[in-house]
Amino acid sequence: MYDPLLLRSFVAVVESGGFTRAAQALHLTQSTVSQQLRRLEEEVGQRLLEREPGGVRPTQAGERLLGYARRLLQLGDEARAAMSGGDREEIVRLGVPEDLAGAALTPVLSAFARHRGGLRLEVTSGLSGALSAGYERGEFDVVLVKQRGAGGVRSWPERLAWIDSRDHPCLSLDPLPLAVFPVGGLYREEMFQALDAKQRGWRIAYSSGSLASLQAAVADGLGISLLPLRAVRAGHRVLEPRDGLPVMRPLRLALHHRTEASATVLALVDKLARRCEQLTAPD
Repeated sequence: MYDPLLLRSFVAVVESGGFTRAAQALHLTQSTVSQQLRRLEEEVGQRLLEREPGGVRPTQAGERLLGYARRLLQLGDEARAAMSGGDREEIVRLGVPEDLAGAALTPVLSAFARHRGGLRLEVTSGLSGALSAGYERGEFDVVLVKQRGAGGVRSWPERLAWIDSRDHPCLSLDPLPLAVFPVGGLYREEMFQALDAKQRGWRIAYSSGSLASLQAAVADGLGISLLPLRAVRAGHRVLEPRDGLPVMRPLRLALHHRTEASATVLALVDKLARRCEQLTAPD
């Protein structure tokens, strides 16, 4: 088994994005953290981190080790808590799509955590592709993701809409300016494929990982976008089939959890399922 001290330094460097911040978080010197990472790489026999001008990122081997490292550290923390004689704290790690990470889910999550004594809820938001990959690596106990096709313990149709600015429309422009999520976002690829099939010229005018940013970009006339129907705001106009854009099939909003999930995880999944039913219900 790899030394937990080395694993903790590795996880801290990845999560903080660099050795300096990791050293501060661990209350160690930067040279000590660097030495620990070198020792871990020697034990593993592979390079785990790529040093870049803006910080560090895990290599493919580092990505594989990261999920295991987090699980081993969590098990160690749980073991210490169990043997200390105190109440055991249960940690539940949840991944949710960025466009559901705000007011759509936070009241539900906050209320659930408050009413569960001994629960530490850790929520991460991001693109569905990254969340699904993290779940496969063991980094999450529950994920709520967007996907094409069936799958998951529960799923619902996610209705999509082409939206344009109400006051500064872009639909008539050629090539068509688009406001999109970054590479890996499902809506992004759906847009490109649909417009290519229609032989409609397009260009990326605005890209952001934030739903709020995309909503503002569309409202202010920077480009049109394909977003969940529930994301339409007052400054938007929903485009209809007569506007000439492809009719889009719904994606699926799906919940995934392990077969050996705890009672707490199952209770959280039930709360999330009820909220998803509300969010995806027809008007």
